[in-house]
Amino acid sequence: MFTLERDLLADCRARLAFDLMANTWNPVVLWALKDGPRRPVRLRREIGGIRTKVLTETLHRLTYHGLIARDCFREAPPRVEYRLTELGRSLLGPIEAFGAWAYRHGDEVLAAQEAAEELSG
Repeated sequence: MFTLERDLLADCRARLAFDLMANTWNPVVLWALKDGPRRPVRLRREIGGIRTKVLTETLHRLTYHGLIARDCFREAPPRVEYRLTELGRSLLGPIEAFGAWAYRHGDEVLAAQEAAEELSG
C-alpha cells in the first residue's frame, strides 16, 4: 500500500512518475493529444517550438512507457497517428492541476529567480 510519507521518496514508481513529468515535452505532447489522435506534423504545428527530432524522441519515449499508442495506416503515402492510451489519459488531470499551479504561482517563481540572480551577482 502506498504511504505518502515513506513511498514518495523511496518508491521507484514515484520516481518514475516524477521523471515522466520532469521531461519538458512529455506533458506537453500528452496534453496536445487530449482531443484525439494526431499526426506528427500536426502535433508539431499545434505545440510550436519543438524540433522534429525532439518530437520524434518524445513520441518514442511516451510509446515505450505505454502512455500513447502509434497507429499505422497502410495508405499511399503511409500515415501514422498517435493517440493517448487509457494510462496516458489518466495523467491529464495531474497535468492540468500542475498547469493551474504554474499559472497561479509562476510570477512568484520568476520573482524568486530574479531575486536569487541579483544576490549572486
